[in-house]
Amino acid sequence: MLDMRRMQVLRAVVTSGSVTAAARNLGYTPSAVSQQMAALEKEAGIALLERTGRGVRPTDAGRLLTEYAVTIGRHIAEAETALAELRAGRTGRVSMRYFTTAGAALVAPALASLRRAYPALQVELKLSDPDDPMPAVRDRQADLALVVRPPGQLGVDGVRFEHLLDDRYHAVLPEGHPLAAEEVLDMADLADEPWVASESPGPCLDPILDACGAAGFSPDFVVESGDYATAQGFVAAGLGVSLVPELGLGVPHSGVVVREVHHPVPIRSIYAAVRGPAPYRPAVRGLLDALAQAAAGGGGAGGATSAAPR
Repeated sequence: MLDMRRMQVLRAVVTSGSVTAAARNLGYTPSAVSQQMAALEKEAGIALLERTGRGVRPTDAGRLLTEYAVTIGRHIAEAETALAELRAGRTGRVSMRYFTTAGAALVAPALASLRRAYPALQVELKLSDPDDPMPAVRDRQADLALVVRPPGQLGVDGVRFEHLLDDRYHAVLPEGHPLAAEEVLDMADLADEPWVASESPGPCLDPILDACGAAGFSPDFVVESGDYATAQGFVAAGLGVSLVPELGLGVPHSGVVVREVHHPVPIRSIYAAVRGPAPYRPAVRGLLDALAQAAAGGGGAGGATSAAPR
């Protein structure tokens, strides 16, 4: 097999026209260059150089290998540049799982910021609803996943959680409801109301149940919705009241009013679940930073947007 390093020495000899000049340019001794050329000719099985007075010139085989040495040198330089870009996180691929309500508020602005900084970085996105994305992170099918987790349940082997924001729930009431006259509601104010379930059982419903429990009651769910927009439609129709997180409010339905709730404030904590210990790959770190910037840009509690009363 031909030695690429020796081929580059051959290129230097052919370009400079002599072993002595090539040795001087390369910082070698003439003897070392001659040894390299002898070894390369043995590998090639054919003469590569022929003497011309005090210098040398390439044979047809030498000229052929020199041309290939130029091409190989260019490819090596390109490979080194590509590796440097990859090490810096400016290229490569990173995969992320996300849930629906995080898409517009977090993922979209984060990716826009990341694309401006690293246009060659490829981000593979996949919606995780309704599946749990944690197995994909643990099994190395995804580099990062956006998840809702209680602060006390962050111990997962091989996965680190980076807090992004606390997403507050707001009361959604039918327009004209007696409580709509209040700017801020206590959770206990909703105790005797029929409820529209805006969440499926799991980490997003738990903060609602916990807040209701802390206020001394269990919500009476009379209808279930598959998403927040449907929940607002049920509320607007007068079927009940609901709690919807700020990221899920979007543009409130024309037939509802949105009010803050206190005592306690229901909150779901949103984290980025990342495979492996820190420090992360530069591309993953860049995506995390972009998500954190998007989360911080919203204001409100922990970065979530505050919904204005209607």
